[in-house]
Amino acid sequence: MDIRRRALACVVVGLAALVPTISLAQVVSLRLATLVPKHSAYHQQLMELGEGWRSAQGSGARFMVFTDGSQGGEAEIVRRMRIGQLQGALVSVVGLREIEPSMAALQNLPLLFRDWGEIDYVREKLRPAMEQRMLEKGFVVIGWGDAGWVRFFSREAAFRPDDYKRMRFFAWGSEPEQQAIMKSLGYTPVPLETADILPAIQTGMISVVPSTPYFALASQIYGTASHMLEINWAPIVGALVITRRAWEDMSPAARAALRTQGEAAGMQMRRRARLEVDEAVGAMTQRGLKVNRPDTAQMREWQALAEQLHPKIRGTMVPAETFDEIFEHLRAYRATKGQRD
Repeated sequence: MDIRRRALACVVVGLAALVPTISLAQVVSLRLATLVPKHSAYHQQLMELGEGWRSAQGSGARFMVFTDGSQGGEAEIVRRMRIGQLQGALVSVVGLREIEPSMAALQNLPLLFRDWGEIDYVREKLRPAMEQRMLEKGFVVIGWGDAGWVRFFSREAAFRPDDYKRMRFFAWGSEPEQQAIMKSLGYTPVPLETADILPAIQTGMISVVPSTPYFALASQIYGTASHMLEINWAPIVGALVITRRAWEDMSPAARAALRTQGEAAGMQMRRRARLEVDEAVGAMTQRGLKVNRPDTAQMREWQALAEQLHPKIRGTMVPAETFDEIFEHLRAYRATKGQRD
């Protein structure tokens, strides 16, 4: 009898020891961070994606999105993913290049892309190699998005490149190469994080913000920086990424759901962002924004500035090999359209 009791006690103790292990194994958390505003279309896409992932992952799966830069700027968000505080993020090239420098090629080449067709073509050509490099560095890309064209929002009217040399520019704190290039051309960058933009423009610490119209509207910076230069300086391109560790902790069904929904979310974000450029400008114009349109001679000055910038960017902000590859893809694409470089 004693033997039976001891054997039963051993079984009970053994099962008790297994309970927390089983419970912990079931809990898979997916914490994402982004700079996009809460309740925005981008946030809604992420929440829908999260619901699909939770359903596929099953009992115990937890999903959370931190919006509005509450986890820091994009460089800080990447750092938090690396140490396991976050498992994913929706970030622009500013954050992506912290992981893989070649990502900068999609966003940091001013006045290179003429329309969204060119951007889509080049992105799809570069995508397999970029996603493989990201994977090798511990991150899985599950969807690509964009957020519109960068325009210049300033406190006073400006039309020519030289008009901006007397102004102070917002610059990403994590991009010292960009700041060095700006200084070499006579411009004054002020390195800040996104959360600092509104108070900085209001106090006069900065007087120009390169921004998409949607962000300018959502953040209310146009209230102080009430002049917008209407040129498509560069696209804001981004991606939804998950750490490889988190990816491997998911069930096969959850990974498949995340792949499918990530691709769909990226397509929806791109479609919506392209509509929002004109919608946001229209809304801000009704509230006092002044749209400044360069004439033909002024546009030639901007194009000359871009051509002066490109050699400085090659090998610094954008790896030389990727820089050259983009120009090759663009030449091929334009040839099919009967266009010249």
